[in-house]
Amino acid sequence: MFKGEALDQVADVLTWIVLIMAPIVGLVVFLAIHILPEKIAEKKQHPQAKAIQCLCLLSLVFGGLLWPIAWLWTYTKPVLHQLAYGTDKEAHGNDGEAPPSSARGEADELKQLRKRIAELETKLASKSAAGGKT
Repeated sequence: MFKGEALDQVADVLTWIVLIMAPIVGLVVFLAIHILPEKIAEKKQHPQAKAIQCLCLLSLVFGGLLWPIAWLWTYTKPVLHQLAYGTDKEAHGNDGEAPPSSARGEADELKQLRKRIAELETKLASKSAAGGKT
């Protein structure tokens, strides 16, 4: 197909392509493998997903030595979390915000408390007015 000078030019071009592309592809594959435990933990709603993410980042710094620990941690059942919170899944999502239904419940409770305070203030005002007249 190629002979002589053309073969040398094709070989030179292929060499530069391999020298540039191989490290880039290797780095992308290395990073993709290292974030797998983090992605799996988020998908499984693991309650310690943020800690697993941190361990994955530390594993990158230490050349992948901590990666097997992150992988094992992702697939372990969080027994202590289940004992403390009654579930082995994260209850409120990764952002730590309370669910909207509890916010509505708190708003209703606040309205009831304000109503009760108004009633008590009215009673106190009527008692003090009645006590002041006698």
